[in-house]
Amino acid sequence: MDMEDPDPWARYDAVAAVAREVVVGLDFDGTLAPIVDDPAAAWIHPDAPAVLATLAARVRAVAVVTGRPARQVVELGRLHEVADDLPPGARLLVRGQYGNELWDSGSREFSTPDVPPGLTAFSEELPQLLAEVDAAGAFVEDKGLAVAVHTRRLSDPAAAFARLAPRLVDAAERHGLGIEPGRLVLEVRAPGMHKGHALREVVTGCDAGGVVFVGDDLGDLEAFEAARSLRKHGLPVLLVCSGSAEEQALADVSDLVVDGPDGVLALLSRLADDAGPAR
Repeated sequence: MDMEDPDPWARYDAVAAVAREVVVGLDFDGTLAPIVDDPAAAWIHPDAPAVLATLAARVRAVAVVTGRPARQVVELGRLHEVADDLPPGARLLVRGQYGNELWDSGSREFSTPDVPPGLTAFSEELPQLLAEVDAAGAFVEDKGLAVAVHTRRLSDPAAAFARLAPRLVDAAERHGLGIEPGRLVLEVRAPGMHKGHALREVVTGCDAGGVVFVGDDLGDLEAFEAARSLRKHGLPVLLVCSGSAEEQALADVSDLVVDGPDGVLALLSRLADDAGPAR
């Protein structure tokens, strides 16, 4: 939290006062859905669809900004169902693959760019690389525009992550790709786009008068940095960490730390209540 305003609830009050103009940005894994061993089974918290529908009807927009593919988030998040419950004018957005893929509750259409150059070559090299660092059992998730390598299923996930990280960084650089660390996962993808860019685009596109962003790990730092920059330009901003025992880096730069997805949904419900009646 910035030294000039040590009271996080003063920051909350500032965004609540202009809630109708606020964009609420949300990570998915660890924020709206619990972290699980199988990424394909990371269904949204059972209470989240109702909370998102209520909130989206009272703020400028709700945007899920995630490293996951947009189609996967819409399915795992039951976001078509959320969209069905929205009143006219309410906006629910998805910025998948760190902002490269788009979806919105109005059109229900997906926009996806081409696969980044170098990713195919990297994928072909990956099995040998994993074998060389004794991580052949790591789970490799093909995201279309990215490849994520998860060590969570290995016998010593943290040690495998430490062995693997420098090798993946080197391979990504050789193939002209970017790398994004997360909670026992390393994701290799196209450079240039990240959650900070995605958040700025949503804020600009929605002509937002305030920003809330909620995340849980290192992949959200760039969105936090973008939001802090907007704060310096006068927008009320609230940065929230969905806390966990695995990752503390984001907690150190947050205004508020809440207890995982349960805590996130409690805070979002409070904001929806404070925003007043739906449109």
